[in-house]
Amino acid sequence: MPSSTTRTGSPTGPGRQGTPGAWPWTSSRATLPESPARPTEGRVPPHLRPAALGLVFLGGSAGTLARFGLAEALPAPAGLPLPVLLINLTGAFALGLLLEVLARRGPDTGGRRAARLLLGTGFLGGFTTYSALAVDSAVLVGAGRAVEGIAYLVLSVLLGLAATAAGIAVGSRTRPPGARGAAP
Repeated sequence: MPSSTTRTGSPTGPGRQGTPGAWPWTSSRATLPESPARPTEGRVPPHLRPAALGLVFLGGSAGTLARFGLAEALPAPAGLPLPVLLINLTGAFALGLLLEVLARRGPDTGGRRAARLLLGTGFLGGFTTYSALAVDSAVLVGAGRAVEGIAYLVLSVLLGLAATAAGIAVGSRTRPPGARGAAP
């Protein structure tokens, strides 16, 4: 007995039957609506544009240098990697704050997108270092300090979540440009 579902073939393959964009399991030849998130043919997605990549590169370079300088300047008492913990918590708070403030100011376009790429993905992405967190935890465990290593790892993640939430909370108290009165 034939199925009521029309086989349209591969959406991109040769010998394709049916309407462009139709899925092989649909019972009609309807197409999917064009999504703004789906790049149209010939357009480069925003995350692959040279200007966006340049912003991330510049911000990441500066953030990495800032992290290195702080990690070198701050003491690590009793061999505990507390400078990395402080850097990650500061970065988590700042990222939560930045993204909340940008989100409250409007869509992720133009200057807001540039700020997110330069400061959020770039600077704070380079500033925070969860790879060093993993290495530092493994070094502590390997040195026979398993309790300290595991506690450092767990506390870093939990405190990082709390710092991000705190940054979002502070950012949520900001008013968008042109708003009157007190923040909600």
